[in-house]
Amino acid sequence: MNFDLTEEQKMWQKIVHDFVAAEVQPKAHEISESGEFNWDAVHKMADLGMLGMMVSEEYGGSEVGTVNMSIAIEELGWACGSTALSIAAHTELGCAPLAKYGTNEQKKKFLKPVASGTGKLAALALTEPGAGSDLQGVKTKAEKDGDEWVINGSKMWITNPSVADYIITLARSRPEAGSRAMSMFIVPANAPGLIIHPPEKKMGLHASQTHALTYENVRIPADHLLGEEGLGLHQTLETLDAGRISIGSLSVGLAQAAYEAAVEYAKEREAFGNPIANYQAIQWMLADAATEIEAARLMMRQAAWLHENGRPFSQAAAMGKLFATEMAERVAYKAIQIHGGYGYSREYPVERIYCDARLMTIGEGTSEIQRMVIARNLLKG
Repeated sequence: MNFDLTEEQKMWQKIVHDFVAAEVQPKAHEISESGEFNWDAVHKMADLGMLGMMVSEEYGGSEVGTVNMSIAIEELGWACGSTALSIAAHTELGCAPLAKYGTNEQKKKFLKPVASGTGKLAALALTEPGAGSDLQGVKTKAEKDGDEWVINGSKMWITNPSVADYIITLARSRPEAGSRAMSMFIVPANAPGLIIHPPEKKMGLHASQTHALTYENVRIPADHLLGEEGLGLHQTLETLDAGRISIGSLSVGLAQAAYEAAVEYAKEREAFGNPIANYQAIQWMLADAATEIEAARLMMRQAAWLHENGRPFSQAAAMGKLFATEMAERVAYKAIQIHGGYGYSREYPVERIYCDARLMTIGEGTSEIQRMVIARNLLKG
């Protein structure tokens, strides 16, 4: 059993780490304060293949595989939670379903520009004011009118729509209830009738903008239906399964950054005549953090490997996402404790990391939903 990355994966990891250390991490505090999206870094990611990691070369992607995607998102999380979340949402929520379910024409028209970097990014709109974890409660409607679909409804807590070319939208296309009542649609971000509301004011991830959306008689051509009509819920659940790998990996990166900041501070800060790193209370917090980070990283790598090799991965991804996201919050909490009062200051990175990490146990399936997914896998059969 070999737990080492391949030479190619190690090279990819170094390339991505060096890039984010130079282009993403130095701006993390600045854009968190301003709420400005880091377009400079994102445009440069295209040359490295970071915008089309799960897209084939035919449609402008680099198709680096799930393990390399996980590595890249972890490194982005280490550098800046906001930038990492936007790229994770773009990759697994905006690009992946179109790459998997789209027609050749849809991929050429919509996917190729965002994967190659000649366009903007991609987004996915699922959550509604009354339908978060309960996707069966989606009320946004899509009605056929000749050779067009007309969409009416609202979404909320959507990542990337203001920086996206298109928004994949889950809507109820059939009047009957049940799992075959919904479909996915490709909605251009500039479609008439689509209102992208101002960014939400959030606890963290300020530079990854989150919006409410309103669809007022938004008309799209009939060929903007993604996949088969009535399979939208199934497609969504499959998309979220894979998306958990990116969010778990992002959380490992956040925790790694908090841990490194805590180690550095503990070595420099003195109390009672000694660096606080010499005290057992601090050492134990650091030891616990390092252990949990390594465990979470291995869980995410396993889930990524299973997905990449076409093996069942849903349970592993849910377990990894559950553990990694809750771990990141614990590690960031300990990092603030080690910093003392300075940790509560926005001048130190651990405050930002803690606020960013808090979302990870909510987005793309709450911890409670992950436990339900895990339990169902354990008990089936």
